[in-house]
Amino acid sequence: MSQATSRTVYVNGAYLPEEEAKVSVFDRGFLFADGVYEVTSVLGGKLIDFDGHAARLKRSLSELDMAEPVGTDELLEIHRELVARNGVEDGLIYLQVTRGAADRDFAYPKDATPTLVLFTQSKPGLAENPVAKTGIKVISIADQRWGRRDIKTVQLLYPSMGKMMAKAAGADDAWMVEDGFVTEGTSNNAYIVKDGVIVTRHLGTEILHGITRAAVLRFAREAQMRVEERPFTVEEAKAADEAFITSASAFVMPVVEIDGAALGEGRPGPVATRLREVYLDEMRKVAI
Repeated sequence: MSQATSRTVYVNGAYLPEEEAKVSVFDRGFLFADGVYEVTSVLGGKLIDFDGHAARLKRSLSELDMAEPVGTDELLEIHRELVARNGVEDGLIYLQVTRGAADRDFAYPKDATPTLVLFTQSKPGLAENPVAKTGIKVISIADQRWGRRDIKTVQLLYPSMGKMMAKAAGADDAWMVEDGFVTEGTSNNAYIVKDGVIVTRHLGTEILHGITRAAVLRFAREAQMRVEERPFTVEEAKAADEAFITSASAFVMPVVEIDGAALGEGRPGPVATRLREVYLDEMRKVAI
């Protein structure tokens, strides 16, 4: 469907035209960024790795002492209903849960009713993105986010600023750096490849525990590729043979330049290219 056409969105139990969808001005997501979110890809009208996203959502809510607005089965039905109502063949479903509405106070109420919002974005040919054939360019910036990046919160101001810094520099994205080491991209996990070894930062509070990351690393290991989960520097990245990012919307996307330095031959490398093919093939098989 065209994005010029009104979508059906989900707000707190109701399916509504997007023009009629509203939340309270006292919602803590609006006042304090007190909320979490997930993004699930849709390919061929089916959901990619829904169970992984549902499990991470549950963890994020638990870490912030927030109640689950609905169970996993109901959440799946809402996703499927939105796909059907909006005729989404390829695209994305965004889900946000906030702590709910309450009079403004830093101390949050324990009995607030969560706000649950979902909407779709139709992106025909999402998996056939031509950029995957040429790769993207990234710059490095200081990581100035809060410390609990393992929780997928709606606090996205600095990542948004990072995207704009990259755009101003003629690049596509930014990799954030803390204490001399790359943490992750503005909305993705970061990887380099050297002598056939895939290197990506280990899990911790410094990065988001990517659902696509988990699947890609599993497929890499099943293919007998060597994986090292450890920090790496920007200089190490510049000397790598190739690099890539992973996310629910980009899948596996090759990186061909970092801070103006071309990687390898300046085009997508064989490891990233192969992992993208494997990921898309395998995830389509188990899409629901």
